[in-house]
Amino acid sequence: MDDHRDDTYEETELEEKKPDTEEKKKDDSGSDYEDVCFICRRPESKAGKMFKLPNHICVCDDCMHKTMDTVSQFDYQGLLNNPNMGDMNGGKGFPNISFVNLADLQGDGGIPNKQKPKKKKKKEAAEIDIRDILPPHKIKQKLDEYVVGQEHAKKVMSVAVYNHYKRVATGTMDEIEIEKSNMLMIGPTGCGKTYLVKTLAKLLDVPLAIADATSLTEAGYIGDDIESVVSKLLAAADNDVERAERGIIFIDEIDKIAKKKNTNARDVSGESVQQGMLKLLEGAEVEVPVGANSKNAMVPLATVNTRNILFICGGAFPDLDEIIKQRLNKKTSIGYNAELKDKYDKEKNILSRVTVEDIRKFGMIPEFIGRLPVIFTLEGLSRDMMVQILKEPRNAILKQYQKLLELDEVELLFDAGALEAIADKAMEKETGARALRAIIEEFMLDIMYEVPKDDNIGRVTITREYIEGTGGPIIDIRSRSAEHPDRLNVVQQTGT
Repeated sequence: MDDHRDDTYEETELEEKKPDTEEKKKDDSGSDYEDVCFICRRPESKAGKMFKLPNHICVCDDCMHKTMDTVSQFDYQGLLNNPNMGDMNGGKGFPNISFVNLADLQGDGGIPNKQKPKKKKKKEAAEIDIRDILPPHKIKQKLDEYVVGQEHAKKVMSVAVYNHYKRVATGTMDEIEIEKSNMLMIGPTGCGKTYLVKTLAKLLDVPLAIADATSLTEAGYIGDDIESVVSKLLAAADNDVERAERGIIFIDEIDKIAKKKNTNARDVSGESVQQGMLKLLEGAEVEVPVGANSKNAMVPLATVNTRNILFICGGAFPDLDEIIKQRLNKKTSIGYNAELKDKYDKEKNILSRVTVEDIRKFGMIPEFIGRLPVIFTLEGLSRDMMVQILKEPRNAILKQYQKLLELDEVELLFDAGALEAIADKAMEKETGARALRAIIEEFMLDIMYEVPKDDNIGRVTITREYIEGTGGPIIDIRSRSAEHPDRLNVVQQTGT
């Protein structure tokens, strides 16, 4: 009985010791440690993928490039003239050149494990919980804080994004595969297309890549490859492939890759780019260069699956309104039910009547449009919307200038007439909300220059007369009384 108990105890003891021995072997082999560049001493987590050389030497990509550049500039013929070569070529050569055995520098034939930093274990990808996804009405409420107007666009984007991330979180529902809800947004310049997407990505805390379709070309031509849009997303996700595969890609100026009207010339940045983007929009495994725009032999590649990446395409589509008017004016202009040809000329939101046929006629191929099922338009900015943009959003332009002058202990005010005058000037420029910043910069230049000169200035009020050029701002001087040092005396001046 005792012998049996002793045998059991010994077996248990051996089993307990076995993992320790295996861990020790694992540590001795160095698999738990990072490789370190032999030249710059950076670990693999910072330097990137290492080149493995004989005698356990590792060299990072940067150092290998520098070494090859240096070697390529060296005089190879001069090596034959080395005195060590004997009497060849007359015994002439460079006396200071000698060959170094890298194995001698390694010491014991390898870098000891204690000099290598430990590898950081990869965190398991956190799965998206449906309960953590914001519902559409809350997404829209958040967008309302930053973006003025565009109620329909915000509603469409909120629902599309909510459905997309439900799809990512569940994969399938009762063996029914849910397709992607890629979006195409159409709107005039300066109406907030890019700003909407930036705000959306900030709210959802997902990696966002904003690419420009104007630089994309067919493979083999000068310009960015089509896969470069995915490469930008990978960089935004800190080269984390699993995080990048749940991100958002916004391709701006998508109308610039429309099919060219002149069919005689080679269309390397038009229809061919649309053909190349089909696989990205649909969902495919794409090899993209890490940290570069184009593939070459020296750039490492990463495989990214675009199945769960949400694509949002946006463009101004100039002259699309004319195509819509032509379609609407096809009805006869003779008879009792006739419609006048100029009926739609003064309609402001003519883009809201767009159809897939209009986009196809503009120059987008049907296969491309079919992969963007959610199509919506943004309204052009009106005068009232311009005034709201100036003062209401969380990052409003006026709030930015008020904060700047607040640092100088000066209060900045804009009266209602001044805001309307700024909006009128912005409407004349026809560049949307971008014009507001340019106009305010122009009128605030003198104020921002003069205010720091005088410590007596306590308040500056911008008036309509100052914006229209018929007067100046109202400047209030601080009171100098000892009892109320912060009280303002209303001493009006007509200029700074």
